[in-house]
Amino acid sequence: MPSTSLSAGVPPSPAVGLRRVDRIPARQRISDRVHDELASAIRDLRLEPGALLSETELSVQLGVSRTPLREAIFRLVDQGLLSVVSQVRTSVALIDLAEVREACFIRRTLETAAFREACESGGDIGELRRILLRQEQAVADRDVDAFFVSDEDLHQEIFRLGGYPGVWNVIRRSKLQLDRLRRLTYSETVISRDVIDEHIRIVDLLENRDVEAGMHLIAEHSRHVLDQAARVQSEHPGYFTS
Repeated sequence: MPSTSLSAGVPPSPAVGLRRVDRIPARQRISDRVHDELASAIRDLRLEPGALLSETELSVQLGVSRTPLREAIFRLVDQGLLSVVSQVRTSVALIDLAEVREACFIRRTLETAAFREACESGGDIGELRRILLRQEQAVADRDVDAFFVSDEDLHQEIFRLGGYPGVWNVIRRSKLQLDRLRRLTYSETVISRDVIDEHIRIVDLLENRDVEAGMHLIAEHSRHVLDQAARVQSEHPGYFTS
């Protein structure tokens, strides 16, 4: 588990943008809701890599007691999203590019297989076309959050069409480090339209059942974030492990 280079004397960063979990529908245990909210905030960069956190402040922000908060923190440490030095500090883990590369490999391997299955199934691609329209609107609005959600929806739909909707949940859990790197590049992505243009081509190839071309494009598509990793790391060196 990566540890941060921040000194213990640095004051905690404010936990901005966190939702009170007592206002989230109670379909889960409190500790699960705390975990999901913190994991989401780390993934979305509302909690930045390396940020020092205060249990007291998190407890107030989330509207929970220390016990479920600590249970959630222990899980996040196991997932490599938080780093804890006992009695000294809790911080958001830095982005580990080795884990990003592994997540890209998992996603690429499974999604190319799902694309093949989706081509063979010949299912209705209407939902993919509707997702593309939502992406177009997100681009027009320069709405990074909406674009990210529609990106996830599109890839999840490919797995559903391939007959393996649950596999996307496996991928989603494996790519939290990857998602943090993606978020660092997404403002440019929305402006440049590179990703949405490739999404349109992927959907067209699926509609035409062009298996080989589609699998090749998905493989290339999945590597783009790694192609930008060195530049992003140079711009945000404090966000990454050495």
